[in-house]
Order: sequence, then C-alpha cells, then structure tokens
Amino acid sequence: MKSYFKSLSLFFVILLAASVLGEAPVPEGDSSEKLERLRLPHATSLPRILTDSAPYLPDFSYAGYKNGNTSLPSVDGKIFNVTDYGAIADDERDDTKGVLKALKAAKAFDGPVVVKFPTGRFILSEILYIDRSDFAIQGDGTETILFYPRPMRLLKTPPHMTELSEYLILNDKRQREPANNIDLPFSLYAWTGGYLWARVPGARGKAYLKEYDRPSEVLANVIGGVRGELSVQVDDVRHLKVGDVVKLEWYNVQGENGSLLTELYGDRTRFSAIGSHHWTNPKRALVTQVTKILSLDGNHLQLADPLLIDANSDWEPKFVKWEHLKNISLSDFTIEFPNGVYIAHHLEEGYNGIYLEGVYDGFIRNIHIINADSGILTDDIANVTLQDITTSGAHRAHYTVHMGSVYNVLAKRVRVENTAEHPLSFNTYAVKGVYKDCEVLSHPVLDQHSGANHQNLFDNIRVHLPLLGEDRSYSLFGGGGASYWKPSHGRFSTLYNIEVITQEAPSTDSVVILKGPFDGVQGRLIGIHGNSFFNLEYGPDPHIEQINQKPLRASLYDFQLARRQK
Repeated sequence: MKSYFKSLSLFFVILLAASVLGEAPVPEGDSSEKLERLRLPHATSLPRILTDSAPYLPDFSYAGYKNGNTSLPSVDGKIFNVTDYGAIADDERDDTKGVLKALKAAKAFDGPVVVKFPTGRFILSEILYIDRSDFAIQGDGTETILFYPRPMRLLKTPPHMTELSEYLILNDKRQREPANNIDLPFSLYAWTGGYLWARVPGARGKAYLKEYDRPSEVLANVIGGVRGELSVQVDDVRHLKVGDVVKLEWYNVQGENGSLLTELYGDRTRFSAIGSHHWTNPKRALVTQVTKILSLDGNHLQLADPLLIDANSDWEPKFVKWEHLKNISLSDFTIEFPNGVYIAHHLEEGYNGIYLEGVYDGFIRNIHIINADSGILTDDIANVTLQDITTSGAHRAHYTVHMGSVYNVLAKRVRVENTAEHPLSFNTYAVKGVYKDCEVLSHPVLDQHSGANHQNLFDNIRVHLPLLGEDRSYSLFGGGGASYWKPSHGRFSTLYNIEVITQEAPSTDSVVILKGPFDGVQGRLIGIHGNSFFNLEYGPDPHIEQINQKPLRASLYDFQLARRQK
C-alpha cells in the first residue's frame, strides 16, 4: 500500500508538470470517458522540444543507408547460384562445400555480385565471410532456409578472435551466479561473431587490449566546428578529397575530470561516478563519427551529416582513415538454429546469425531468424539499414538486433517474438542509432548498454509487458553494461512514441511505473503511452513531455527527415 501511494504521488508530480506545459494527460469526465481516452490518447500539438530552439534535440534523420536520402535498392549484380556449385536444397545433407565454392567464385569476379540461394532448406556448418565490397547474399524469400545445426563454439577459433580470447582470460571474465551454482568463463561468442560475417580482410575489429592498439592514420586535425552544423575547418586538406568516407575521432586526454566527459554526461554531481574505461586509455578515441566529405572550400569542409559534438581543441578532434566495405547486402532468407540448451547470460554457445564489421552504406532486409543466441550483431559500421527483421523461437537469446560501435544505423520494422536478455540494444560506442517501427512481444527491454553510447533514438516502438507484480512497476528502459563503462547512456538519447501494452485490464485507479536507468543522463522522453496510466522513473534531468498521450506525429525520424528534405 505504501508503494502504491508513492507511485500515485509521483504520477501527480508529472501531471502537474504537464499542466505547466499546457498538457493534460488525465482526461476530464466520468470513468467510461477516461477509459475511452485511455485507449486512444492523442496529443493535439507537437511537443515543445520540436518547436523550440531549446532544449537540444539531435537530428536523427541521417541514420540508415545513404543517410536516409534514398530507399533501399534492389539487389543487383552477376548471380552465382549455389545450386550450380553443388548445394542441393532439402536433401538433408550438408551443403557447406558447394556454398563455399559459389562464394569463392563470386569473390573472384570483378564487379557487383549476388550469391543466390533458391527456395528450400540448406544445411551449413562453417562461417560465410563477406570480405569485399559490392557483395550480396540473397534468398528467394523467407522460404529459403539456412539451417546451422552446430554452434560456433565447435568451430576452429578464427585468428581474428585471438585478442578477444586473450582479453576474456586476462580479465577473468566469468559469469558468477552463486544461487545457480554457476562460475564459468564467458563464451567467445556472447557478443561477437556470426555465421554470415562481413569484415575487412586483416582488420583488427573491435578493440580490447592496449598492446594491440596502433596509431590511427591521421588525415587532418579539425580546428573548428560546432555541434549540429555541417561545416568544419581543418588544418590541412592535402590528404582529403571530395567523396572520402572518413572517421572523426575525439579523445579524452584530460583524465577522470576531463571536459569531454562533461560534454557526454553534463553535471556529474547528479549521478554516481563515471566508469574508469572513460580515461584509462587516452590514446583510444572515446567518441567517433563516420561521415563523407561533400565539398572542400579552402580548409573548410562540408560534411554529409551534422557534427556530433563541438570541435573543441581540448578533445584533439581529427579525421582518420577508415577501412571499410561498401554496398554489402543480405536479404530474403531465414536463418534457423536448433533450440539449444540455455545455461546462463554470457555463456552462449554461438548460435549467432549475422555479424557486420566495417560496413558502410549497406543493408539487411527481410530476414527471419529462429532460435539464435544473437540474431544480428554489429560493430564499427555506419549508414546501414536493418529492415523487416523478425526473430523468434523457443530458445532464449542474448541479443536479437544489436547496435555496437555504430554510427547512423537504422533498424526499421524489427519484430521480436522470442525472449531475449537485450531485445533491442544500443551498446558500447553506439551513436546516432535509431530503432524505428519495432515491436517487442516478450519481456521487453529498451536497452542502453553503457560505454559512451549517446544521442540514440527509440522511435515508434510497441512493447508488450508481462504480468506485473503488486507494485505495478516494470524496468522497461534498461541500462545494462559493466560498471567500468557506466553511466548507462550519455546526453540526448531519446525515446519517442513508445506504446506500452499491459496484460492487466486498463484502469484509471492506479498507475504503472516504468523504470529507467538511474544514471541515464538528460534523456528525452516524449509520448510514452498505452492502455494504462504511466509514471516514469528516469534520471537524472530528463526532458519529459506528453506522457500518457500519443504524439501528433508517429515517428520522430520521419518528421525530421521530411523537415530536412523539405
């Protein structure tokens, strides 16, 4: 009873704040009118954050393939059909050798290629590497099934996984659950790798150990530029040209109290200490942005998307060379795994579907993934669209669709039918990522996973909660990740038009508390609504508008894109 009155009092605090903003989340009238309004709450005006110059809201409309400026293309190129190289659908025999022959032939061709799988079930047992640009793998719809009966744990460990293996051993990374008698080392494939794996040949991939670090190839130092603007100034343009895709890096060289940390997290007295990984390696970039140079005028550059943060000289911003693949696509098939045994978090055996590393201007489209430990994993990619993805199956997953160290990635129409530890996740270094028009049907968590992730967007998301406990609360806005990478997220991460469906009957007599990370800094929460009245516990310093109302515009991404293109 005490928790109920606490919840109710918190709700009226937000109600009072909404009244100050000219909003009224609780309708007038009798109970039947209230319940009708509860079913169809709808704001009659744009939220203030879309009409005023302050507070700051990032422009998320540059996320996705070609910065959102064009629809996904049809798959084009010389076709290499796997059945021409010995793979036979539906014969219950392993097809790996034939598929690898088709892959090898396609890689040898000079020009865009498509490795084609017809309708049917193909059994595979090795990683299919995509390691050149202008490369597609395409099925004939989700009736094309790539079935992997073995976990990656049983494969020979790829040499490019050596650093991660050493890191896990050196840091004694173990899953410890005394109540379940579990004290076991982390799996090598808990958050890395996939049976369809796009990567730059010889590239390092994700960084873990200092001894593997090498200096970035600096192209120019950035000496001027303002957050949100498209133009920057550099000290030297000799190594830059129009059309270059480059990485912009910022460094925290000032230590534990560096001003870059204030830029990321604001007033640090408002939450607990920042994790040590933010300053223990000052030679490794803490914030990155991948962008294209559209024009050069003297030492002034016009970029394809707005500057992420200011070009403050204290943060040593610089353009560096970025090795990457272009025009990679995977589309129109199902990836299926057996329903493997689930032991515990971080002990996944490696039933991983797709892993993208070092990809620019690519896409994944119309994919169904069944019984995966992780459906789609991503690191060091930019301007990629993940569209029309369904994950399902009885097996409990770690990740469904995951955004690691990404920039301007759009995940559109992701449907999560299975239970997962992190159903939709912004992970370490994720910036300007967008989940849009997605639905999570089982134990939803909108996860922001620490590690300097910031300025990301959950947009037009529907979630279905399990039955609630007596306190009628649910931790929807998760904040995972290790303590050395806390807080859960940096400034300006945004949740817009989140529809929350509870299993309990709608009620105007009590409030459901939706909990967020206590250290999620300066979030923007707009239009959190559903079939109950909701109160939010999120902090510190969130900007909250139109709670218990559906926004006038369903998608912030679409609104910003239309405004930009207009």
